[in-house]
Amino acid sequence: MEETKLWIDGKWQEVLESYELQSPYSGEVIAKVAKATPADVKQAIEGAHNAFQSYKKTTAYERAEILYRVVEIMRRRREELAEILTLEAGKPITASLGELDRTIATYQFAAEEAKQLHGVTVPMDAAPGVMNRIGWTKRVPLGVVSAITPFNFPFNLVAHKLGPALAVGNTVVLKPATQTPLSSIVMAEIFKEAGLPDGVLQIVTGSGSELSEELVTNSAVKKVTFTGSGAVGLKIKEQVGLRKITLELGSNAGLIIEPSAHIEKIVGRCVNGAFGFAGQVCISLQRIFVHESIYDEFTKAFVAETEKLKVGDPFDKLTDVSAMINPKEVTRITEWIEEAKAQGAIVATGGTFTERTLTPTVITNVETDMKVVCQEVFAPIVSIVPYETFDKAIELLNASDLGLNAGIFTNKLDDAMRAVDEIEAGSVIINDIPTFRTDNMPYGGVKMSGYGREGVKFAVEGMTELKFITVNNGL
Repeated sequence: MEETKLWIDGKWQEVLESYELQSPYSGEVIAKVAKATPADVKQAIEGAHNAFQSYKKTTAYERAEILYRVVEIMRRRREELAEILTLEAGKPITASLGELDRTIATYQFAAEEAKQLHGVTVPMDAAPGVMNRIGWTKRVPLGVVSAITPFNFPFNLVAHKLGPALAVGNTVVLKPATQTPLSSIVMAEIFKEAGLPDGVLQIVTGSGSELSEELVTNSAVKKVTFTGSGAVGLKIKEQVGLRKITLELGSNAGLIIEPSAHIEKIVGRCVNGAFGFAGQVCISLQRIFVHESIYDEFTKAFVAETEKLKVGDPFDKLTDVSAMINPKEVTRITEWIEEAKAQGAIVATGGTFTERTLTPTVITNVETDMKVVCQEVFAPIVSIVPYETFDKAIELLNASDLGLNAGIFTNKLDDAMRAVDEIEAGSVIINDIPTFRTDNMPYGGVKMSGYGREGVKFAVEGMTELKFITVNNGL
C-alpha cells in the first residue's frame, strides 16, 4: 500500500496524520494519504512566494521547454498514469486513457502559449495634445496561485490550472480532491524530472474544508482557481475580495433536438454524453428537450442504446460505466430518483443500484422543478422532455440558474443562430452534445455556473496582470 507525503519546496515532507484512500469500485484501501494542516499550507505558500522571485525571471523559452518535457514524460508513462487514474477515481480504463491524451495536449498548448505572451503598442498621439510619446503593454505574472481541483478529471483539470500558471511565470500551490490525490502526486515527480525549479509547484493533500481558508485568504496568494460546487465557490469568491479568481461550478447541461435532426446519427453520441464516467462530468448531458413530433422515436432509440451499456469493473476495457465516486453519492441520487417518481416521473430504464454503482437511468414525464432536472445530478441520469415550439425549447433550457454548456441539433441555420443569441450559457454547441470540449477552447459558465474562463490561451489572461508603459521621448 502506497503511503504519500506532501510536496513542499521540492521535497517530500512527512506529516503526523494520514487518511485511508479507498477504491471507488471495490472499496479496498489503496493508499494512506498525507493529511496536511493549515500550517503546512502556510509553509507551502511561503515557499511558492520565495520561488516566484526567481521563477518570474525565467525566459519564455525556458518555461516552454519544461512543459514540453512534461509532455514527453507523460507520453512515455501514459498507460501507467491511466491505471493510477482508474484506481483512484473508478474511471473506466478507456476513458482514463482518453483523459491522459487530453492532458498531454493541454500541457502542449501551455508550452506553446508560453511563447505567445505579448502586449500591444498604444498610439499615444491619437489623444489630443500628446506628442513625442510611445506606449505599450505587457503581461506580467501574478505570483502565487492557489489551485483547488475536483475528483472527476484529476489529471486534465489540474493541467488546466498548472499549465497556464507555469507557462507565464507564476508559482502554484495545488490542493487536489481528497479522493484523487495520487494523480497530482505523480505529477510532482514528473515536473521535477522535467526540470521545474524547486518550490514552483507545491502540493498539499487533505481536507478541503480544513485547508481552504489558508489557501484562499493568505495575503501572498494573488489568484485562486477553483473547480467544484457552487456553495463552496460562492464562499471562496466572498473571501478572495479584489484578487483574481476563476470559478468553474458545474451545470445541468441541456440539449435541444429539432425535427430536422437525424435520430439514428445522433442517439449514440447523446448516450455517450449522458453517461460517460457515470455522469460525473460538469457538462454531462442531463436534460434533453425533444420536439414532440420525434419525441417517441428518439426516446425509444435512446433507451435501447442506453441498455447496451456495460456497468462493471473500471479496469475491464469493455466497461462503459463504473462506480460513483463514493457510496454517499449513490444514496443521494437514488433518493432523488424516488422523489421524482413520487412526483409522477417515470423511469424508462435503469434506476437500479448497488452500494457503489447506479445503472444508467433515463427519466421521462418530469417537471422542471424536480431535483433531477433543475439541480446538477452529477450521476448517470438523463431526463427527456418534449416541447411544442422552438420558443418553448429555449425557454425550458434557460429555466435554470446554471449555464455552462448547451447544445442543439438542427439542420436549420436560422434556428442554430437564434439559439446562439438566446441560449444562456458559456458555450453553445451546434450539432453536437453539450459535453463536447477541447482543451484550447474558452470554457466557463454564466449565472451560477462560474466566473472566468479556462482553456489555456484564455486562462493566461486571468493568470497575468496587464501593465502599461509609456516613454516621453521628447526630452
